[in-house]
This record gives sequence, structure tokens and C-alpha cells, in this order.
Amino acid sequence: MCNQRGQHYLLQGRKEPMPDESAPVKPSAVEVFKTDSDYLKGDIPEELHDGEAGFGKGSIQLLKNHGTYQQADRDKKKLEPGEKRVKKISFMIRTRIPGGKLTADQMLAQIDLGDDLANGSVRLTTRQGIQHHGVIKGDLKAYIQKINDIQLTTLAACGDVERNVMCCPAPIRNNTVRDEMMEKAEQIAEALAPRTTAYHEIWLTDDETGEKTLASGGVDGHEVEPLYGPTYLPRKFKTAFALPEDNCVDVYANDLGYLTIHENGKILGYNVLAGGGMGVTPSAAKTFPALAKRLCFVPPEDVIDIAVAIVKVQRDYGNRSDRKVARLKYTIHNMGFDAFREKVEEYFGKPLTACHDVDVYGFDDHIGWYEQGDGKFFYGLNIENGRIIDREGFQLKTALRKILNDIGPGVRITAHQSILFTDLDESDRERIATILHDHGVKTSEEISTLRRWSMACVALPTCGLAVAESERVLPGLIDTLEPEVAKLGLDRDAFTLRMTGCPNACARPYNADIGIVGRTKDKYTMFLGGRLLGDRLNEKYKDVVPFDDLSREITAVLACYKTERQQDETLGDFCDRKGLDDVRTWADQWLVNGTAAESS
Repeated sequence: MCNQRGQHYLLQGRKEPMPDESAPVKPSAVEVFKTDSDYLKGDIPEELHDGEAGFGKGSIQLLKNHGTYQQADRDKKKLEPGEKRVKKISFMIRTRIPGGKLTADQMLAQIDLGDDLANGSVRLTTRQGIQHHGVIKGDLKAYIQKINDIQLTTLAACGDVERNVMCCPAPIRNNTVRDEMMEKAEQIAEALAPRTTAYHEIWLTDDETGEKTLASGGVDGHEVEPLYGPTYLPRKFKTAFALPEDNCVDVYANDLGYLTIHENGKILGYNVLAGGGMGVTPSAAKTFPALAKRLCFVPPEDVIDIAVAIVKVQRDYGNRSDRKVARLKYTIHNMGFDAFREKVEEYFGKPLTACHDVDVYGFDDHIGWYEQGDGKFFYGLNIENGRIIDREGFQLKTALRKILNDIGPGVRITAHQSILFTDLDESDRERIATILHDHGVKTSEEISTLRRWSMACVALPTCGLAVAESERVLPGLIDTLEPEVAKLGLDRDAFTLRMTGCPNACARPYNADIGIVGRTKDKYTMFLGGRLLGDRLNEKYKDVVPFDDLSREITAVLACYKTERQQDETLGDFCDRKGLDDVRTWADQWLVNGTAAESS
């Protein structure tokens, strides 16, 4: 069973329960925008062609449901005397890809989009999607049309709806369990997708002929959303499918999780988990990260119906006045889990069955070479922080283009921002290694275990919520840590190190072995005690740590772990068992003395 720390895990250390927020109050501004939007249309069509660099407040919020965020380049430049600072407005656009499944041609098209309409890079996300940054307003329509031309969509990649549905991407062939699980993930993605036609009217209608291309979504003529209604959900909603032996998608970090229960190659059903979510608002002590709770077990035929019931409860009972506490985890907290379960049962229309005893016990990032089970292979290539880019001495984007063009593999995106090439022959091992090396890219076998298990959010310069760096500084931190980890003899130990530029936690730092969360400019909060399995929250270890001190602080913790761990004990389990006060005392002494031997 997972360790549920839930509501008492507050960033500011507050221990009292949250106040009752069920009383009706004025809806938030975003709720008003949605109510007045005519199913997510609003003023977007007019503002799209108004000649301004950006959109108005209402459209900015509505656009998220269409898959795009308005952003500004936050890098500071020195101003000349008398010069005014002008925001460089651009857009991040995200593609929704259930289970991270792509063809080689679709991936090539995404890379081309990065060059043609964005900032030249491609970013694989922590939810198995793809996003581009630096798209200008005038190119939004062309970009979204190109995405739909390759039979993908940006609709509901962001916004107050079901986001990209995650699923273990490993392409193990002739395995009905994995095949059926992926099929269920795709069915859920379709069942919970918005039905509004605003997306097609705005982005997929030819400006000259008026002809509409309905590649995905609703039918001609406005259709009232049968599931979401005119105001959609109070906040974003995330779903994932996992296996007990392979929780590579961090199923407990989702609003809705399905843990696949199977025996002898047959799926018996799914343990349904509800109420996970990582985000925290630092100015609001009422906010907290939470792991999902075990709700019920359902047979395969009830997977969609239970999802619809849970979404409807969140739709009807979620907080629509304060977006800081609008996720499902807060709905459950305020209702109480028993009351929530009863309400889901009411909406589901039949009694809920208790979860099976089985829980997560394995985690595979699928990096390296694997047999598929059909005579073919797949190869997991580590993509550091998901960033596909060419720079001097490192031509990853060009290398991927060559692999995709010359070999034509299938493509899967992992929840750790990496890529799987599928349906490969034995002879492709040498071909892929040669292509990577010719372009200055290391194979997955040549990177450290520490780097392999690290992950960062985008943060600065584009994310408007970031208070500190993340993606741009984590590689350098890993560079500094690698020799220290090797000296300690821990270079083969697998533990997660995740970094975010703010407490909103897009890289899921709160269930990692080591979480590093932006606190203010160049300073971070350190968390310890989660674990690779993703089923335990970590706890605050040290606050307001300067970036330049992070390497030594982490090394001190690892030295303590090396010296005092039990046999086969993981880093997160060690910190949880020993307690962070003891780890802190030991590590602080090590930082003064310089060696573990002197402090032991």
C-alpha cells in the first residue's frame, strides 16, 4: 500500500486542516470567461486578426483549451538610455498524443514545425505530449492546421478539461494486456474529449472559401457539451494507465489513475485511483500536493463509465471561485473521501467494488534496447529534459531526422521526456549508434544513471509562473554531481532527481527521491524521501538553498545514504526510514568536516 501523507504535506509547514470552502461565492474570472465564451469561442476569432501581438485576458484563458499558452520572453536585456522594455509575446503550443504514440512521419512533421513556425526546438513533455515555443500570433492558425493535417490535435492539450491521457508506452508485441491497456487509454481520451466546434471554426476553416475541416471534435453546428457543459471543469484533469510491475507514468500523481490488474495474460479489471496532483501555490498555505487514493475496482467494460462519473462529480462539486483549490484533490479533501466515494457511486449508478490488494511494485523507464516479442526490438533514447535541439557539437535534432527518415521506426514518447524507436531490426543497433555519434549525441548506454533519472520543467525564460531556473541549469548541476556520485560508488543506483522552477511542479518533484523546487531567484527548496515507484510523497528537507550550494547539499545527503543505508535500500526508502532530521544532522556535520568518515 502507498504511504498517503496528503493534506498535511504543505509547503509552508502548516498543519491545521483546510477551512470549509463549500459555501457558494462569486465565481472566478476564468469561470466568467468560460460561461460567456459560447463553448470556448469567445473573442478569439476577432482578436486573431486584430493586428496585436497578443490576446485579451479572456481569450488568453480560453486559448489554453485549444492547446496554446500566451507567453513572454522573460530574459532580461540591458536597456539603452531612454529605451522602454517591451514584452516579446509568443505562444507555446502543445499537441495531445494519447499514450505518446506517433509515426515516424508525424514526428518528422513535429520537428519541421519547430523550424518553420517556432523557435527551432521541440520539447517532449512529462505527459507524453509535444510542445513548441516561440510561435507568433500570426502563425497560430497555420500551426494548428498543420497539426491536424498529420491527424493529431492540440485541442484539450491544456485547459480545464481532460488533458493528454498517459499510458505505459513500451511496445511489447503479442501482449494482450499492454495492447488492451493502450486501447482503453485511447478510448478514455476520446470519451473525455471536448465536443465544441469552436476549435474547428477558428482554426480549421479556410479563410477564403469558408470550408471547414473537421479532423477531430464535434459535428457541424454548435453542440452543447454533453459531459462538460458550458463551463467545462473547474480546473485541469489528468488521467494515466499503469501496470503494477511498471508505473512509468507516475499513476498516483494523476487526478484519475487506472492500475491494470491482470493474471495469466488477461486483464481482470482496473484499480481506480482518484485525487492525485502535484501543484502547490506558494502564497496559499491551503494548497498541497497529493497522491491519488484507491477508490474502487472496475471490470474493463466499466472503465469509461467510472471516468465519466468521477469527471461529473468534479464538474458539479469542484471549487469554481478559487482556482488555487479547484483540482479534484481539493474536492475530495473538502467533501471527505467517504462522501466523495458515495457521490461517485451515485453518478456511476451501481455499487463500487473494493480495490484489489495489488499495488505498484515496479518502474521501468524503458531506456536502452529491448526485445518486442515479435522478433523486432525497440530502443529507448534518453532525451535530456525532453529538449530536441541542434547546437554546436550536439546535433540531436538532425540525428533524429536521419533516424526517422532512414529507418522509419514507430515512435513513442515516455513520461520521462524521452523517446522510444519501435519495430527495429537487430542491424539497426549499429546504425542508430553511428548516427548518434556522428552528430555528437551519446547513446543511452553512455549517459550516467543520475542523468537518466533526472527531469526538469521548462521554467525560464518562457513560463510565466517560474521564479527560478530549471531546464537551463539542471544539466550543469548533473555535470557537477556526476563525479561526486561516482566517488561515493553510487553511480549505478537509480533514484529520481526532479527540478522545477516553481512549486506548480510540472516535473513531478514531490514524489521524487530528490525534489528541487524553485523558491525565489536562484534559490530552491529541497525535498527528500519520495521514491522511484512514485507512490510516496517526499518532505521538505531544506528551504531557500542557493543554486550554487545544491551540489554540495545533495552530495552530503548521498554520503549519508552511502554510509548508513541498509542492504538493497533505495535512497528514498533510506530517507523515509531514517527521518529527515537525522539525515540533516548527519549531512550538516559532513559539510563541515568534509568526509563521511570524520562524521561517522
